[in-house]
Amino acid sequence: MELVRLVYVSKISDTFNEADIVNILETARSNNHKHGVTGLLCFNRKFFLQCLEGNRNTVNYIYNLILNDNRHQDKVMLYYQPIVQRAFSNWSMGYVPDTALTAEINLMFSDSIEFTPYEMTGESAHQLMLELKEKVNVV
Repeated sequence: MELVRLVYVSKISDTFNEADIVNILETARSNNHKHGVTGLLCFNRKFFLQCLEGNRNTVNYIYNLILNDNRHQDKVMLYYQPIVQRAFSNWSMGYVPDTALTAEINLMFSDSIEFTPYEMTGESAHQLMLELKEKVNVV
């Protein structure tokens, strides 16, 4: 089995509502747990930044579902690589809410204190998530 890591960014669609984030997390946690997928989701009410880790075929399948999910728009894959070890193995889907996306951490990995994942490289986005994992309370 080949493990991969996929990081993507998307914007919320016009049809997105507050209940959708709860639904996304519940569905992701349930399905990911069943299929051995781990990851982290950062969300600031405008953008999603998500990392998925697991078997190549399963991660590809989940990303295809996201590509067809009308709650997301302007989806861009930032990073996709085979990995030796998972970085987010403690969560079927960890969640970092807007309140944890601090200016200090954002500035470490981008040119702004704002959470601007479209302006990050895949490696910067991944490193941001690793820093968040270490410094904030992931739900």
